[in-house]
Amino acid sequence: MSIPVPSRMRPCVLFLGVMFAIAATSQAADAPQASLPGMAPSNVQLASPAIEKKVDALLARMTLQEKIGQLVQYGATGASDTAAGDSAIALNPETRTAVDALSLARKGELGSMLNVTGAARTRRFQEAALKSRLGIPLLFGADIIHGYRTIYPVPLGLSATWDPQLVQDLSRMSATEATTAGVKWFYSPMVDISRDARWGRSTEGAGEDAYLGAAMARAYIRGYQGDSLADPQSVAASVKHFAAYGAAEAGREYNTTDMSDIRLRQVYLPPYRAAVDAGAATMMSAFNALNGVPATANSYLMTDILRKEWGFDGFVVSDFTAVMELTHHGIALDAATATKKALEAGVEVDMMSHYYDTQIPVLLKEGKLSQATVDEAVRRVLRVKFALGLFEQPYARATEVTEAVDAHRPLVRRAAEESFVLLKNGGRDSAPVLPLQASVKKLALIGPLADDASEMQGAWGGAQHVPDVVTLRDGLAERMRAQGGELVYAHGTDVETDSEAGFAEALNAAAASDVVVMALGESSRMSGEAGSRAHLDLPGNQQKLLARVTALGKPVVLLVFSGRPLVLDWADKHVPAIMAVWFPGTEAGHAVANVLFGDVAPSGKLTMSFPRAVGQEPLYYNQFATGRPPGNADLTQPPGRDTSFISRYIDVANDALYPFGHGLSYTTFGYSDVQVSRASVPLAEANRAGAVNLVTVTATVKNTGERAGTEVVQLYVRNLGASVTQPVRSLQGFQRIALKAGESKQVTFQLGFPELSFWNAKSQEVVEPTQYTVWVGGSSAANQQAAFTVAP
Repeated sequence: MSIPVPSRMRPCVLFLGVMFAIAATSQAADAPQASLPGMAPSNVQLASPAIEKKVDALLARMTLQEKIGQLVQYGATGASDTAAGDSAIALNPETRTAVDALSLARKGELGSMLNVTGAARTRRFQEAALKSRLGIPLLFGADIIHGYRTIYPVPLGLSATWDPQLVQDLSRMSATEATTAGVKWFYSPMVDISRDARWGRSTEGAGEDAYLGAAMARAYIRGYQGDSLADPQSVAASVKHFAAYGAAEAGREYNTTDMSDIRLRQVYLPPYRAAVDAGAATMMSAFNALNGVPATANSYLMTDILRKEWGFDGFVVSDFTAVMELTHHGIALDAATATKKALEAGVEVDMMSHYYDTQIPVLLKEGKLSQATVDEAVRRVLRVKFALGLFEQPYARATEVTEAVDAHRPLVRRAAEESFVLLKNGGRDSAPVLPLQASVKKLALIGPLADDASEMQGAWGGAQHVPDVVTLRDGLAERMRAQGGELVYAHGTDVETDSEAGFAEALNAAAASDVVVMALGESSRMSGEAGSRAHLDLPGNQQKLLARVTALGKPVVLLVFSGRPLVLDWADKHVPAIMAVWFPGTEAGHAVANVLFGDVAPSGKLTMSFPRAVGQEPLYYNQFATGRPPGNADLTQPPGRDTSFISRYIDVANDALYPFGHGLSYTTFGYSDVQVSRASVPLAEANRAGAVNLVTVTATVKNTGERAGTEVVQLYVRNLGASVTQPVRSLQGFQRIALKAGESKQVTFQLGFPELSFWNAKSQEVVEPTQYTVWVGGSSAANQQAAFTVAP
C-alpha cells in the first residue's frame, strides 16, 4: 500500500511488554513435495452458516450511515495516546477538511483504521466504537511486511531461503507480536511477480517465478491467519496488489501494465490464487491499470476471476487513495463516478480517498447505485470481523511487545542466515575466500552499510526499534574478540555521494588487514514503494572504493545489501567472493558473522535473476525460445544463413550474470540418475483438473565436497508441441535437503495436472498431447534430464 506522507508523520507507537516464542524448526525441509510446498488445507472459513446468520441479523439493523461507515477508513495523526478527551484528527483528502475520527467511531460511522497501533491507542478508539448504537468493533490494519518488533529479512531475501515452513513460522511470530498492540489486519503479503529489477517493490515479493511465489503466498497466509482467525494471535491478511502490479512498464512505480490473458493467468495470477485457496481474508487492489482498466475499477479481476472463478468470500480494500486516483487515470470525471466504478467492480473498503463517505448517499438517492451493492460490500466486511472474533475479543489480549523479543532472535537470525546467497567464491584463478578461517587475526570491515542499524531493517520495517539491531560491526567485532583477533572498521563512503574523503582511511584499514569485508549496496529507501531505479549499479562512488580496495591485492569479500538484483558485472570479474545479504533484519550482524566464519554454510538461492546490464531488464529465466533462439543448441539454421541473425544482444550475453535458482555453498553437490516413472501418460488421464501423481520424478543428489551443507533441489519442466508457445523451462517443484560430506540422497517429485497444465488461447487450463522434458538440479541452469510424453 502507499502512504504518501513522510515517515516522521506516521503514527509513533510506544509499547510495554513481554513476548511470545515461536518454534524455529522447518518441519518440511526434508519431506518430498508433490505440489506447492506448504499447501496444507486451510481451516479458515469466512462464510460459515453461523457467521452468515450473525451478519444477516446485524445488517438488518444498520442505518445507511452505519453501513457506509464500514466501508471507509481513516488514520489518526496528532491524536493523544493518553488524553481520553482529545480528538483524533484525520484529513479528508477529498474535501481537505479535518475529520474527528474518534467522533465517527462513537457514531458507528467508522469501520477500520490505518496504521493506528499500540494497545492503549487502539483501545481508546475501540471503546468509542463499542459505545456506538450497534457496537460494531473497529478493525486496525497496519503495514507489517517483514516483522513487527523483531524484524526478519525483507520478503525478497526471505524468498531466497526457499523455505515455506520458515516463512510460515516467521509470519506467525510477527502476528503474535503485533496483536499485542491491537493490530488484527496486515497489509501483507505482497505476492506480485516481479521480473524487472528496476521496480523498487521487488523487495516486497518473492521474485520472478509463479510456482515459488504461490508457495510463499500460502506460507504467509497460514502464518498470519493460523488455524483460526478467531485466535487472539491471528491477523487477517491482505494480499496485494491485485493484480499484476509487478509488471509495471519499464519497472516504473505506479505505471501501467498490459499483457495477454495467457500471461496474466500463467505467470501473474497463481500466487494470488494460492493465497485465496489458503483462506486469505482480504485482498488489496493495485494502483496500476491492467489492459487499460485500472485495477481498482476492474470487474474482470475482482468479480469475474476473484469472486466467481475463485470463490473469494472476503473483502477487497483499495490501496491508499486508489479510488480517488481513478480520476487521474482518466476513467472517472468526478468523485461520484469513481465511487460507482470502484464499488461495483468489487472494492468494498475505500482506503483514505473518502469518496465513499460523501458519494454513496448521493448515488443511492439518484438511483445510480443499488442498495444491494452497498449491502453486499458491508456483508463482506462484517463477515471478516465476525471471523476474527472482534465482537467477542475487541481489544489487545496480552502484554504489549515494545522491542525485539529475545526469544524470537534465534528464528530471525536463522532466517537471515538461510537468506544469504553466495554468488561467487573464488574462480578459475583463485581459491575460495570463504569461509573465513579462525587464523584471520585482523579483519577490515569497510563500507557505508557496515555500522548502520537503521539500514539493516530495509523498507517497511514494521514498528522497528533501532537500538535492538545487531550491526555488522557489532557482530564481527564480537566474533573477532572471541577468537583473539581484531576488527578494523572504516566507513569509507556514503551510499550516495561523490566525496572520497573517507577513502584514505578505508585503504589504510584494508592494507593493514588479512582479509577485507566490504559492506556496500543500496540504502533501504532506494527500494520499496516509489523506489524505482533506472540504473542498477552500486550507487554513488561505492564501486570506485571497491576497485581501490581490490587493487591492494588483499582477499576481499563483497557483501551486497539491496532489495533487488543489482548489476555486479565488474565485481564478478574482479572480486573473489560476493554474497547477497539483502536487508537481513534485527540479527544482521550475528547472521553475517556466522555465515562468513562457516558456523552456518550458505544455502540461499536467487529468486530473481541478476542482470549483466540494466538493458536486459525485464530479465527472467522462463522465457520463450522465439523462432530464432540464442545458443543454437536446438536451432537448425538453413544453409547459408548468417548465424548472427538470432535473438540476442550485440554487446552483452543474453543470459543472467547469476540466474534464477543460483546459489553456492561451502561444499559442492552433484546430480545424477534423473528418471521418470513412466514414458507415456494417456491424455484422458492427465487432462483432469484434480489429477495428481501422474508422473514420479526421481534423482540422486550427492554432497561431493568435504563439508556438510544444505541444497535446494529444483525441478524444471518444459512442454514442447503445445498449441501455444511454452517457456524454455518452468519451476515445478523444489526441496531443501541437508547432506553430510559424501552423503547421497534420492529426491522424489510428483507431477500432476497443476504441474503439467498450461493456459491455452481460449483461457482454458489444459493438458495437451505433447512432449515433456524434466530437469533436476541446483539452479535454473540444471542439465540432468529425463523425458516423457502425454499421448492422445
